[in-house]
Amino acid sequence: MYIAIEGVIGVGKTTLAQLLKTAFNTELLLEAFEENPFLSDFYADRQAYAFQTQIFFLLSRYRQQSNIDAEHLADNNLIADYTFQKDALFARLNLQGDELATYHQVHSALAERIHPPDLIVYLRVDTDVAMQRIAQRDRPYERNMAYSYINDLNKAYEAFMKNEVDQNVLVIDSNPLDFVANNDHLDGIADRIRATLGIPPYQQKLPLGSG
Repeated sequence: MYIAIEGVIGVGKTTLAQLLKTAFNTELLLEAFEENPFLSDFYADRQAYAFQTQIFFLLSRYRQQSNIDAEHLADNNLIADYTFQKDALFARLNLQGDELATYHQVHSALAERIHPPDLIVYLRVDTDVAMQRIAQRDRPYERNMAYSYINDLNKAYEAFMKNEVDQNVLVIDSNPLDFVANNDHLDGIADRIRATLGIPPYQQKLPLGSG
């Protein structure tokens, strides 16, 4: 079983992946975003540092996911807090012209060797709520995060998920949920995952919203 958690910045992907690790007895694959040396500069000046930031992320994500294959998954369950596919979503938002074309050439070559997840859990969230959660976690390089950027990213995620016809996507409305403080909310998400993948036992405990 290979599950990937997706959603806009601040929605709680990493936190949910960590909480579900115990529920599903899985290995954990977390994105090493803090290793990107261009990230702080990117948030300060997106246009000047977009290409360096994007290429670093692409290669970092490839390095992490290139070892995931059918043989490994035959003996291990895995939960990741991102998908390799989403890298191209950010590129389309941040790059243009020759830089975007160059990125797509590299991404296409690398993507052929990436094993897709069995299920993408997409945490849908309103931009206002995402901004509140970003402020609450108070990462220094996110303190000047532009509302317009998160809103554009949110729209891009919605379009991306609607077009993921080749992937199994479970959409969960995370706006009313607090799966850190409320175990029923966490159990409800776990039950939705089990039901989607056909893993017993499952019992719907909450009317968790979906799209």
